[in-house]
Amino acid sequence: MTDRKYPKLSSKIFALVGLLLMLLAVASFIGGSVGSQITGKESLNIFTVPKPQPVLPAEKPFPNLIITNTMIASWITILGLLGLFLTANRKMTLIPHGLQNFVEFIYETAESFATSLAGKKWGRIFLPVCLTIFLFVLANSWISLIPGFESITVNATPLFRNANTDINVPLMLALISGIAIEYWSFKAKGVKYLGKFFNFGPLRQGFSQLLDGKFKAGFGGIFKGIVAIFIGFLEIISEFVRIISFTFRLFGNMTAGVILISAILFIIPWVVPSLFYGLETLVGFVQALIFAGLTLGFASAAVTDNVE
Repeated sequence: MTDRKYPKLSSKIFALVGLLLMLLAVASFIGGSVGSQITGKESLNIFTVPKPQPVLPAEKPFPNLIITNTMIASWITILGLLGLFLTANRKMTLIPHGLQNFVEFIYETAESFATSLAGKKWGRIFLPVCLTIFLFVLANSWISLIPGFESITVNATPLFRNANTDINVPLMLALISGIAIEYWSFKAKGVKYLGKFFNFGPLRQGFSQLLDGKFKAGFGGIFKGIVAIFIGFLEIISEFVRIISFTFRLFGNMTAGVILISAILFIIPWVVPSLFYGLETLVGFVQALIFAGLTLGFASAAVTDNVE
């Protein structure tokens, strides 16, 4: 008899907690800046949140220095990741435990994913760059969700800001990804890789046939050569478009998330924003996985003839 009461008691507790949270959310809305304008009453201090004023360019907390708040956040991310891995490797044991076990889990999971897609040889070559990108993007996203991270101000300017919302950071990552893919492609295929962009063979063959009196085949070859040159031009354009796509995908999603949370905090200061913080935690992971995964995918496709 006693055991049967626990589920009912637990459901009542959850219902009570849910009701209290809902009432608190409603109260924060009514007593907040937006609710006070609807009701015509003065907003309560505990529910007052400044009106969001998103600024796209990175800001300089110290006017006399070129250092921006996104640069500072990036440095914190880098130092945090370095500290994590150096601490984990400081006293390594044959049977991993604690932090070493966590870091090895990250590495082994990433290695398994990379080798399953690109093969054992190339997967291990791609892994350092792809995993670094993943961890850097993820850490930048999650560190900005720490309460108060962007509230610290110096000279009326936020001292820290999500580095992924500075278009220079996604652009830098996209350039690293693009250069790495081109390097791996050239390493795998050698000089013949340039034929993807500069394929003059069909055009040269067409002129050769034309000089030999084979007019029909010659003109057909010249036409194919022109098409091949145009396709090569499109391939060059596609390489730059990929960098632009990488940049704005990360920048757009991260910036939209920051603006969304700021707007929700302004409308309903308590309870509801916590749900969106949880959503942004997932979004940060997904964006990091997409960026690193696409780098791995394009790299694997670039060396596809040489995958082992």
